Amino acid sequence: MTTSSIARREASETTDLAFDEPVLHLLPAAIDSSVLGAQVQAGGTSFGLWAPRATRVELALVAADGSQLNADMSRGPDGVWTLHVPGIGAEQRYGYRVHGEWAPESGSRFNPAKLLLDPYARAITGGVDYSGPISDHVPESDYIPDSADSSRAVPLSVVVADSAPPTPIAQPTAMADTVLYELHVKGYTQLHPAVPEHLRGTYAGLAYPAVVQHLVDLGVTAVELLPVHHFVSEPFIVGRGLSNYWGYNTLGFFAPHAAYCSVGTMGEQVTEFKEMVSALHEAGIEVILDVVYNHTGEGGHEGPTLAFRGIDHGGYYRLTDDQRTDYYVTGCGNSVDTSQPGVLQLVLDSLRFWVTEMGVDGFRFDLVTTLLRDDKHHVVHDHPFMVALREDPVLSQTKIIAEPWDMGPYGYQVGAFGHGWSEWNDRYRNFMRDFWRGHVGGVSELAARLSGSPDIFGHDQRPASASVNFITAHDGFTLRDLVTYGTKHNGANGEANRDGADDNRSWNCGHEGETTDEAVNALRHRQTRNLMATLVLSTGVPMITAGDELGRTQQGNNNAYCQDSHISWVNWTTAPTWEGLTRLTTELLGLRAAHPVLRAGAYRHGEPQLGSDGRATGRKNLAWFGGADHEMTPDEWHDPTRRTLGMYVADDRPEREAEEAFLIWVHGGADPIQVVLPSGVWATSYRVLAHTGEPAELPTDPIPAGAALQLPGRTVAVLKIDWGLGVS
Repeated sequence: MTTSSIARREASETTDLAFDEPVLHLLPAAIDSSVLGAQVQAGGTSFGLWAPRATRVELALVAADGSQLNADMSRGPDGVWTLHVPGIGAEQRYGYRVHGEWAPESGSRFNPAKLLLDPYARAITGGVDYSGPISDHVPESDYIPDSADSSRAVPLSVVVADSAPPTPIAQPTAMADTVLYELHVKGYTQLHPAVPEHLRGTYAGLAYPAVVQHLVDLGVTAVELLPVHHFVSEPFIVGRGLSNYWGYNTLGFFAPHAAYCSVGTMGEQVTEFKEMVSALHEAGIEVILDVVYNHTGEGGHEGPTLAFRGIDHGGYYRLTDDQRTDYYVTGCGNSVDTSQPGVLQLVLDSLRFWVTEMGVDGFRFDLVTTLLRDDKHHVVHDHPFMVALREDPVLSQTKIIAEPWDMGPYGYQVGAFGHGWSEWNDRYRNFMRDFWRGHVGGVSELAARLSGSPDIFGHDQRPASASVNFITAHDGFTLRDLVTYGTKHNGANGEANRDGADDNRSWNCGHEGETTDEAVNALRHRQTRNLMATLVLSTGVPMITAGDELGRTQQGNNNAYCQDSHISWVNWTTAPTWEGLTRLTTELLGLRAAHPVLRAGAYRHGEPQLGSDGRATGRKNLAWFGGADHEMTPDEWHDPTRRTLGMYVADDRPEREAEEAFLIWVHGGADPIQVVLPSGVWATSYRVLAHTGEPAELPTDPIPAGAALQLPGRTVAVLKIDWGLGVS
């Protein structure tokens, strides 16, 4: 069937019977063509859609019974189609029917039988009927158009009136002082016993006082929310009776995910999201969004047509040279093409919206390298996207975090981002996992990772906060599972355990899975404390995965993207059993907050320390010790059997009244070891403030410099340094 016949059939099936009389007189209004989306104004609503290759665009207003009223929009010179509709306001459901050539060989897949979402919709209601006519093509061929109307099988855009932004954060936290806490809006409170049942798993649940108080008590300064842009599940997941849980399958870049709202999906999700942000801000906690602009939930050209593909397949997505299929570097079927000005504008407009209207404080960009590719798919760091983030008066003031890779050629770009960017440091994750399971030789790389990975980020005067250190994240084992399972156990995902990474760098401590063996469990608890302590005490920005401090388990599942179930939800009843880990995490984050020397903003390179009289003290701001009363020697650095390292950090910033210093011992060996505490200019005495061992394993009284200290096997210890009277 041709496109024109599709249009005629669609028009014959719509009706205006459900609408009030003023709506029948739909006339284009002269509005600024740059105003996109639905704007409630002037006694009605103005609609705008960027569809530069379309030959006709119809606005479809959808009534509660599913009936529609379609009205033609007017095209501006820049490809923006506009229409002002009198008498229409908030909660009106709508979509677009976009006409044009059906020519897959030129990236054109226009099919007005498919009702499309507004890319700028601020709210989305309804879901996808995966057995309905949601594809733009017939089942027999990806290149023959399907004439079936999709309107009753797809979600709808919702008009949302402007409202006041949330309470702003009273005092933004410097990136160097930030403690990130990566959490899932639903999974974090779905089982929380203090949250009322009807609020669990929602924005309101996350804003509940008991939940916010836990974050405050723990020492979190920013929550990094897994995707909250409205998303859908992939058809192949739905076919297995599962759903997309993580949310990395965006359908609406301006709309809060509707299912996380406790009271409705007709714009209530916007209000509830803002109230959540206000509650967190009022507690001093910033809100970072994990955003997915690199691909959309439509998948490849063979997938559903819900929005972007129907508006302009070749405009929104990267295509192969033959223009018939998607060129994707995301592993998700399509890649958003930010080399197109209209697409880049969409991304930037969305980011500004979430800052100015929704109150968020920053973004973590999923597979961000995709957004840096030019029209030839090459990665370029002078991309307009990078320039805009650096120069935009709104976005340049936010926290910007990169997942600095994608799946395409030259997609791995760790360390390549410039000023203003922090980056997920996967080399930190990999090494620290290897170190604590005993799979590394020597301590040279340990020193690099503890000191902020200057070998990766310490160039072009980048700050130490460029490195976002993490040991676990949503993707992979939890901290508890990292010491409980040697291999993945993803059977519940329905892929015969073939999905998920095989390179986990985990150690089950001698038994696969849960056990009642007290010795194994004691070792596992100790190892989680070691991993957490290393993370919090390393230079850079620590990122903790929600529930790790509570001993959260996914039962060995390292790819729980499709597990909206007890496998993924935080189980708060584990708290008593893992109280030692929770207490240590809180204690160490408290030390980090109280002592700036433990959260350096600039890289230390062993520069000489000056006393209050301006003279050199003989000390350094960073020094390394191996257990003897002297700094590490070249032979010790090159000893592949070494498992112990002491990191001495000092701070003599002029704004501080006195110098502060700490000696942090990291001992990965299984057996105890004696170390000599450095004497002379380094210290007069030491005091253990925190450690990962059992309560009585290390002394609590001051220890004189030059004395020996026995470190139990597999222990991290934090020692505060005192110089005593008469020491400059």
